[in-house]
Amino acid sequence: MYDKERLQSLILEKSLKFGDFTLASGKKAAYYLDCRQITLDSEGAKLIGEGILEILQDNGLPQAVGGMSIGADPITAAVITVAAFRDIPLKGFMVRKQSKGHGTNQFVEGPVLPGDRVMIVEDVVTTGGSSLEAIEKVQAAGAAVEGVIAIIDRLEGGSELFASKGYQFYSLFTVKDFGIDAGKLPENR
Repeated sequence: MYDKERLQSLILEKSLKFGDFTLASGKKAAYYLDCRQITLDSEGAKLIGEGILEILQDNGLPQAVGGMSIGADPITAAVITVAAFRDIPLKGFMVRKQSKGHGTNQFVEGPVLPGDRVMIVEDVVTTGGSSLEAIEKVQAAGAAVEGVIAIIDRLEGGSELFASKGYQFYSLFTVKDFGIDAGKLPENR
C-alpha cells in the first residue's frame, strides 16, 4: 500500500501553481499541475510507481505500461522499477509524437509486442486528447489497450471520453483532492 497522503502533500508543495496558463488541450486555466516536479523527484516517482502499480494489481495486471513521451516516460520508469523490486513482470514503452524518421521509424518504442495487453499512463488528464493519441498509436502497433491511469484527473471531460470509447480510466487523485471544484479555486490559495 502506498502513502497517498504523502504524495498528495508533495503535489500540493511542488506541483500545484496558480496564475494564467494554457493547457496542452488549448484550454485556459487559473491553475496548473506541473507533475514533472513530482515524477522527476525520487520520492515522488517511488510513490507514483507504488500507487499506479496498486491500481494495476487491483484491476488485472497488464503486460506493459507506457504513454506519450515525454510526460509519461518517468511515470512508466517508476512503475516498472517498483514492479521489478516486487518481482512483478511488467514491461514499459514510450509513444513518440512523431516517428524519428530513421532506424525502425516506429511510433511505439520498447519491448511491447502485438497482442500485449497494455495500460496508458499519463500525468494529468484534462480532455483526454493526448492519451487518446497515444492509444491510437499503440493500437496501430498491435497492442490491446485496456485503459488509462493518470496521476490527476482535472475532471474536464477526459474520463467521459475514455468511457465513450470503451476504455477503463483510473486516477490517483482528482482536482477535488486539492480543493479545486468545478472550476472554482480554493479560497486559501
